[in-house]
Amino acid sequence: MCAKYGFEKPNDRRALDLMNTAAKAVVSELPDITLAYGVSDEYSLPVSSRDGRGQRLISCPRWTWPDSILSKLVTTVVSTFTANYVYSWPTCFPGTPLSTPLPTFDGRAVCYPTVQNLRDYLSWRQADCHINNLYNTAFWALVQQGDLDNTEASKTLDGTVASEKNEILFSKFGINYNREPEMYKKGSVIFRDVSPEESTSPTSSGRANKLWQYELADPKSHDVAKTVDDLAEPVQQSKTQTEKDRKRRAKAKILVDHLDIIKDEFWDRRPWILSNKPGRIPKET
Repeated sequence: MCAKYGFEKPNDRRALDLMNTAAKAVVSELPDITLAYGVSDEYSLPVSSRDGRGQRLISCPRWTWPDSILSKLVTTVVSTFTANYVYSWPTCFPGTPLSTPLPTFDGRAVCYPTVQNLRDYLSWRQADCHINNLYNTAFWALVQQGDLDNTEASKTLDGTVASEKNEILFSKFGINYNREPEMYKKGSVIFRDVSPEESTSPTSSGRANKLWQYELADPKSHDVAKTVDDLAEPVQQSKTQTEKDRKRRAKAKILVDHLDIIKDEFWDRRPWILSNKPGRIPKET
């Protein structure tokens, strides 16, 4: 597709925005998805497990879920993603119509036994995003601005460390890698802006409008990953409460951002992502 539709190198903002649009639609349509993380043409979408103890993840090796559940999960996510990708193409690529063969995607599923395992996987993906983007930025600068062919550019970068790639970019092309767009360096994170308390505010029609408000908490008061992993038994909920939680997640605002998900701050400030329950957002320090 890159060659067929002339995607820009090393990053095509239009193509990345299209991936984010499709992934956001999946998160919106499937309330059990708690988070989505995307780099280039790949997205990982953690899904809350039925018993509240693990996370099912699209886009990695399978663990112990029955084949029937895994197959349905993967086909639902992949088909929803592909449909929205094709549907949204004209918005991101106006004047460039799709032609056959149309874009398609595949997927696979895994169950990570602990929340910390899931975080480790997502941290690896974001670290890999930075490593690959730094290399690609330097490589394409050498090709596009340094008049090297692909082989020569590859040899120039062979064996170099991050600081040397940064030096090549700055000294030869005046590119400060630190000023590159955050989406290119960190990837895209899609999550629900869920908050714990329900309140009401009047609308223009005079009716009460339900809102979900944050409750500020001391950032040192909790360790979300440890708390979730330490649950000996899943929280038992009635069908009514479970359905209310699903509706709340479905109505929550969905954000697309480019944040550091390796450090604890992102997770500690949004405890509901890992616990799949309403939580408290820490106070600013």
